Amino acid sequence: MYQRIIIIGRLGRDPEMRYTAQGTPVTSFSVATDRVWTDQSGQRQERTVWFRVSAWRRLAETCNQYLSKGRLVMVEGELQEPTPYQSRDGEWRASLEITARDVKFLGGRGDAGAGYEGGSREADAGDTGAGSILDEEEIPF
Repeated sequence: MYQRIIIIGRLGRDPEMRYTAQGTPVTSFSVATDRVWTDQSGQRQERTVWFRVSAWRRLAETCNQYLSKGRLVMVEGELQEPTPYQSRDGEWRASLEITARDVKFLGGRGDAGAGYEGGSREADAGDTGAGSILDEEEIPF
């Protein structure tokens, strides 16, 4: 069986990289996805869904180096089992976590809607790490 999720959104904060006890790099960041619609009464509605993303190995290093708060990205990966938690206001919510297999950088460095769709290449077939990376020459900034 197989599952895959693709999201496009903006980073809510700068990524944080750390290393496992075995020295494997992992970078974590949050991505906000927005949905805007008009309801039956003509009122504009907006919903934001947050995802926590973990990138591993070379993808982790690349994300840590080039991503920052507010940056537009597309993340493709595997959705982990949602983790329920109780918010400060007592409401029950779920934490949605994705293990990234690919991250594409969208927009320019300033991310002012430059329209660049960052590319990445697939990981080598023998690479057991999840993810794709960009060569320095492929980075548009």
